[in-house]
Amino acid sequence: MTFSAFGDKFAHFSGITQLMGDLNDGLRTPGAIMLGGGNPAKIPAMQDYFSRLCADLLAEGKLTDALCNYDGPQGKNTFLTALADMLSKEFGWPIEAKNIALTNGSQSAFFYLFNLFAGRQADGQCKKVLFPLTPEYIGYADVGIEDDLLVSYKPTIELLPDGMFKYHVDFDHLHIGDDIGVMCVSRPTNPTGNVLTDEEIMRLDAIAHQKGIPLIIDNAYGVPFPSIIFSEATPIWNLNTILCMSLSKLGLPGSRCGIVIANEETIQALSNMNGIISLSPGGIGPELVLEMIKRGDLLKLSKQVIQPFYQHRVEQTLEIIRRYLPAERCLIHKPEGAIFLWLWFQDLPISCQTLYQRLKARGVLMVPGHYFFPGLEQEWPHTQQCMRMNYVPEPELIERGIAILAEEIERAHREG
Repeated sequence: MTFSAFGDKFAHFSGITQLMGDLNDGLRTPGAIMLGGGNPAKIPAMQDYFSRLCADLLAEGKLTDALCNYDGPQGKNTFLTALADMLSKEFGWPIEAKNIALTNGSQSAFFYLFNLFAGRQADGQCKKVLFPLTPEYIGYADVGIEDDLLVSYKPTIELLPDGMFKYHVDFDHLHIGDDIGVMCVSRPTNPTGNVLTDEEIMRLDAIAHQKGIPLIIDNAYGVPFPSIIFSEATPIWNLNTILCMSLSKLGLPGSRCGIVIANEETIQALSNMNGIISLSPGGIGPELVLEMIKRGDLLKLSKQVIQPFYQHRVEQTLEIIRRYLPAERCLIHKPEGAIFLWLWFQDLPISCQTLYQRLKARGVLMVPGHYFFPGLEQEWPHTQQCMRMNYVPEPELIERGIAILAEEIERAHREG
C-alpha cells in the first residue's frame, strides 16, 4: 500500500506508541513489573466510590442515557455548566460553559491545539510550538501535522540536598521569535514531577501576552482535581491561557475525557473540530463527574484521598530507591507532583535506550528518557542519562524493579 504524506507521518512507530504498547503488555503479562506507563493507581477507596457511583447512576437511568445518546460537539452541557460554576466559585475566574470544551482524551486536545495555533499559515509561514522547559511530555512529540513543528529549550539545573535536583526555565536564553504560534508547559510536569514556580508561570504568561500568543498549561495532574501535587502552586487562568485538564488521573483513564478551558473563540474552534473528526466527545466520564460535582465529592476526594495516597507512595518509593542506588549513582528530580520519578544517571556508560532494553529483558518496564525532549535541537548528553519510572505499583513490586535496575546500572559500570 502507498500512504499519503499524512499517513506516512502518523503511521510510523513513535515513543508514545512504545509507551502505550508497553503499558498494555505490562498490565496483562504475569510477572511483569510495570514501572513504565502512565496508568493511575487503583486506589481502593476510589475504586469503591466509582463502583457505587456507577450503580447509583445505572439505577437512576442516567448511565444508560449517557451510553445511548450523543452529546453536542462541545460536550455534555450540564457537565460544562457545573464545572464552570465550580471553577468560578473556587478561583474567582470569569468562566462560563462557553469557555469549556471536552475532547476524547487530552491527547486529542493537544493534537487539535498544536495544529490550530502552529503549522502552515495562510501567508505560507510555518509557526511552531515552543516548550520553554524540557524535558516534557512524550505524547507531544508527534502530534504536529507539519514536520519540525516543535522547539524547546534546555533548563537550568538546581542541585539540591539528598541527591535531588530541580529544573527551571532558563529565561536568560529563552528566545521567542515571530515564528512561534503557541507556548506550552505541563504543571506538574510529566515526566519529571517538576512544578513550575508561580514566578515562572507569571513570567511566561507575561511573555505570551506580549508576543500575542496563547500559553497552554497542561494541568492533567494539578489542582483542583486530581490534585496530585505536593508543592505550593497557584492555579492561573485568563483569556490568553488555555488550561487543559483530564479525568484520567482522577482514576478514569478509560473514559477518555479531556477538558479544555479557554476563550470563547478557541472553544468554538475546538467544538467544530470535534464535530468534524469525532462527531462528539464521549459522555460516560462527564456523567460520572457531573454527579461527583453535585455531591460535593470531586474536590474533596482529590484532596483527601488521591493526593495523600500518591504523596505516601512517592515517599515510600524514594526510600526504596536510596536503599539500592546512592546519590553518586542516581540523582532524582524533586518530586513535586504527577505520578512519576525522573532518575538521572550522570555517569551512565550506556544509553538510556540500551538500559531500557536490558530492563525489559528482565521483566521491568520503564521509559527511556531521550523520548522526553521534543523539539530540542542541541546535542545534550543529559538526554541519554535519564529514565522515567511510575511509582504507582505496590511497594514490593517497586522494590523488585529497583533491585534489578540497580543490578543493571552496576553491570553497565563494570562493562564501561
